[in-house]
Amino acid sequence: MSGHSKWSSIKHKKAAVDAKRGKLFTKIIKEISVAARLGGGDQNSNPRLRTAVQNAKAANMPQDNIQRAIKKGTGELPGVSYEEARFEGYGPGGVAILVDILTDNKNRSVADIRHIFSRNGGNLGEPGCVAWMFDKKGLILIEEDEDIDEDVVMDAAIEAGAEDIIKEDDTFEITTETEKLESVKNALEKKGLTLSVAEVSMVPQSTIKLEGKTAQHILKLMDALEDHEDVQQAYANFDIPDEVMQEAEAQ
Repeated sequence: MSGHSKWSSIKHKKAAVDAKRGKLFTKIIKEISVAARLGGGDQNSNPRLRTAVQNAKAANMPQDNIQRAIKKGTGELPGVSYEEARFEGYGPGGVAILVDILTDNKNRSVADIRHIFSRNGGNLGEPGCVAWMFDKKGLILIEEDEDIDEDVVMDAAIEAGAEDIIKEDDTFEITTETEKLESVKNALEKKGLTLSVAEVSMVPQSTIKLEGKTAQHILKLMDALEDHEDVQQAYANFDIPDEVMQEAEAQ
């Protein structure tokens, strides 16, 4: 499994036990509000909102918080207006990085993200400099345990329209077209499978293998980006040895 997918798994595990749960809630609330503003407050007709609410529930966000965020997005309650933006740049080892943000002050966010890149051995680039290296896909990760039947995972995913399935070590990585993410997700859950990640992601077309200090530096940069309150997602095209990723998971 490529490093970016391992990172997706690690950051979700961190979120589940994150002492900075307030910051996680803030990010989810922003996404709910923007999704409701752009597509309306009905989850049945707004896939982006439906996914955001599912993420909120997975993070044990109270239902009242979810409903307030939706109403702020639709204008039923007063709220802050957030702007979406994407930054592109390079990290240590020439790794390509995409950063998606939601902010109420883009100038502040640009300065902050630029500082994070430069402080961690990277540099912010011009729009379009690395986006062409990624494809927008649905990404599902399932961590294998002794009760999982590999054939069940493969058959359910393929029948539901999955594009690719890779099993490496103890994880299944399933990619889909974005519009088929939910149907594949539902098919797998109906089989009793627990998904550690199910999201729309920017999947790199190829990866850069890193080791040693360079690998540690890119993980530090990614962690710093993810920790910023305006950053919703950070994607990169690195591939890093398992032992380095395991060290990151333990931190």
